Amino acid sequence: MNKSDLVDAVAAESGLTKADAAKAVDALFDAITGALKQGDEVRLVGFGTFAVSERAARTGKNPRTGEEITIEASKQPKFKPGKGLKDALK
Repeated sequence: MNKSDLVDAVAAESGLTKADAAKAVDALFDAITGALKQGDEVRLVGFGTFAVSERAARTGKNPRTGEEITIEASKQPKFKPGKGLKDALK
């Protein structure tokens, strides 16, 4: 499912127009992204938790040349599914 399919599904399920559903989906993504940028977690009970994980700097190898390179520290988004979502997939 891509974003367009998600908008179509939200529109069909909620009775919104596709334009309104697209605004709602965009607003949800923006809200989650904004919270993560501020360092907050987003917990959706029964669905899951979005959080930011810090990755430390490390040494890696260039696969083409075998030369050692330094990989900078970074922040990565992560998602942990909730019990409701896990149970729905059984």
